[in-house]
Amino acid sequence: MYLLGNISIYLGLALSIYSLIVLVLGVIKQNQRLINSGKGAAISVFISMATATAVMLYFLGTSNFQIEYVRDYTSSELPMGYKLSALWAGNSGSLMLWNLFLTMYIVMIVFSRKLKGTPFIPYVTAILMGNAVFFYFVLGFVAKPFVLLETAPAEGHGLNPMLQNPGMLIHPVTLYLGYVGLAVPFAFAMAALIIKNMDDFWIKITRRWTIIAWLFLSLGNILGAQWAYVELGWGGYWAWDPVENASFMPWLTATAYLHSVMIQERKNMLKVWNIALIITSYALTLFGTFLVRSGVLTSVHAFANSSLGTWFLVYMTIALLGGLYVVFSRYHLIKRDAGQFQSYLSKESSFLFNNLILVGSAFAVFWGTIFPIVSEAIKGKKVTVGIPFFNTVQAPLLLSLIFIMAVCPLIAWQRSSGKNLVKNFLIPALVSLGIAILLFILEVTKPWALISYTVVAFMILTHVSEFIKGTRARMKMTGEMIPVALYRLAVRNRRRYGGYIVHFGIALIALGIIGSQNYETEIMKTVSQGEVIRINNYAITYEKLDQKSEGINDIIYADLSIQHAGKPIGIFEPEKVFYGNWDQPSTEVSLYSTWKEDLYITLNNWEDDGRATFHIKVIPGMQLMWTGSILLVIGTLFAIWSGKFGNITPRYTGNQKDVF
Repeated sequence: MYLLGNISIYLGLALSIYSLIVLVLGVIKQNQRLINSGKGAAISVFISMATATAVMLYFLGTSNFQIEYVRDYTSSELPMGYKLSALWAGNSGSLMLWNLFLTMYIVMIVFSRKLKGTPFIPYVTAILMGNAVFFYFVLGFVAKPFVLLETAPAEGHGLNPMLQNPGMLIHPVTLYLGYVGLAVPFAFAMAALIIKNMDDFWIKITRRWTIIAWLFLSLGNILGAQWAYVELGWGGYWAWDPVENASFMPWLTATAYLHSVMIQERKNMLKVWNIALIITSYALTLFGTFLVRSGVLTSVHAFANSSLGTWFLVYMTIALLGGLYVVFSRYHLIKRDAGQFQSYLSKESSFLFNNLILVGSAFAVFWGTIFPIVSEAIKGKKVTVGIPFFNTVQAPLLLSLIFIMAVCPLIAWQRSSGKNLVKNFLIPALVSLGIAILLFILEVTKPWALISYTVVAFMILTHVSEFIKGTRARMKMTGEMIPVALYRLAVRNRRRYGGYIVHFGIALIALGIIGSQNYETEIMKTVSQGEVIRINNYAITYEKLDQKSEGINDIIYADLSIQHAGKPIGIFEPEKVFYGNWDQPSTEVSLYSTWKEDLYITLNNWEDDGRATFHIKVIPGMQLMWTGSILLVIGTLFAIWSGKFGNITPRYTGNQKDVF
C-alpha cells in the first residue's frame, strides 16, 4: 500500500506533464489527435490522485503509525471521523485534497456536454493541467505524504484539540473547493484572451463555476466563523487572523466579479476590470495557500513550512505575471467596442461603486495582513496589526456596501431621473427613518449602531419593494393569486431573485455583526459554590465543580443553574478538557442561544477550595448571523438551480470561430 501511494503520485506527475505537453503541441500544430490524447490523459491524472488519496485515508483510518503523516496527526483513540479528517490537518495531506479537487474539476470540464465543441477547452485543460503539474511536483519532491518510518511507534501524536470539532469535517473541504474552483474562470479568461475571443461568451460559460466556487468560499468562511465561536472559548467569530483573511480576500474580489460581469453582459463594459478581478481572485487563493504554508506570519491555522512556502511564492508569481502578460498583449482587443457610462445615477454606476468598495475592502485586508512582513523588512521589527484596525476600516466599508445594495435594485439602467428616484425610494426611506426613531426610543443610542441598523433596514425594504412590485405586475398580467405569482416570478428569474435572497442573508449577517460588536456585555468573576453571578437579566448559580474521564481524556466541569428574568432555564456545564496526548487543555463552551442573544460561558480556572472563575458574555444577534448565513446559501442554490427556467450556462452554438 505504501508503494501504491508513492507510485500513484509519481505516475500522476508523469501523466500530467504528458497531458500538458501534448495539449500545447496539439494547439500549436492544430492536431486534434494530440489534443484528444491530452484530454484523455486527464482521467488517468485524476485516478492517480484519487488512488493516492484513498491509500492515505486507509492508513489514517487503520492508524498505521509507521507512516510519518499518520503518526504526526492521529492517535488510536480518535473517532474515525477525525482520523479521516486528519487528511487535511497537515501540509502534504491538505495538498493531496487540493490536487484531488483540481484534477476532478479538470475531468468535469473536459467531459462536460455543455462545453463540448467549444474552442476554449484545449487551452483551459492545459492551463489547469499546469496547476496539477505543480501540485504533483510538490507532493512528489517537497511535501511527501508517504514517508515511511524505520519502526512503527506504539502511538501517534494525536490531533490538535482545536481541530476536534465537527467543523473540521467540512470547513477545510468547502474552502478548498472554493479555492480550486476559482482556477476554472481564471483558465477560461486566459483561454479567451489567447484565442482572441473578446466577447462575453467565456463569462457565460463560467458563470455557474464562479458562483459555485463563491458559494464554497462563503460556506468555508461561515463554518470557520461558527467553529471559532464555539471552540476557541473567546466569544468571538472572526479574529482577523492572517489565514482567515486569506480566505476572505478572494471572497471579496469574487463577489465584485460576480456583480461586474452583469455590466459586461448587458452593456459590454468593464472587460479589462473583469479579467483583472478574476486574475486577482485566483492569485489571492494562491497567496492564502502561501500564507498557510510559509510560516511568515503567526497564525493558529499555519503549518509553518518555509520551504513549501517558497515554492508557492514562486508559483504564485509565475501565474500572476503570466496572466498579466496575456492581458497586456491583448489589451487593444479588450478595449475595442467597449461601452461607456452615461450617468452616475444609474444601475451601472451602482455596480461600479459596489466593486470599488469590495476591492477597497480586499486591499485593506491585504495591507493589514502583510503589514507585519513589510514592517520587518523595513525596520527589522515585526509590527502586528490587530483587530481594532480591521474593525475600524471595515465597518464603514460594510455600511457603504449595504447602502449601495439598497440602492441598486430600484435604480434604472443608463440614467435615472429625479422623479424616478423619488418614486422608488421615498417610501423605503420614510419607513427606515421611522425605524430609526423607534430604535432611538428603545435606547439604541450609539451613533454608529443606530445609523447601521437604519441602513440595513433601508436595504431590506428596497428588496421587499422589488418582490412586491414584481408580484403585483405578474398578478395583473396573469390573474394569479399572490403565492402563485410570487413563486413563478422567482423561478422564472432565478438569478435576479436568488441574488436578492442572498442580499437578505447578508442583511441578517450585518445585523448580527452590529449587535454583537456594539452591545455585547461580559463579566469575569471568581465565586464559591452556591454564589450567584448576575449579568443583564441572567442569574447564574455555581452549584459544584467535578471531574470525569472520557477515554484517555480528563474533563473538569462545573454545574451552573441558570435563570433568565426569574425563570429557570436549566443546568449548563462549561468544561476544560485535558487530552492524554496533548499538553494544552481545551475549552468547551456552555451556550444558551435565543433569537435575541446568546449567553456564552467558559470555565477559566479553579482553586483547591472549590472556587471557580467564569468568563460570561451576553452577545446579541448571533442567531441572526447564522440564520443569515443559511439564507445566503439558499439564495445561491436557488440562483444556480437548473430548473426549467434556471439554466444559466449557455451551450456553444458555433457562433464563435471553431479552432479545433
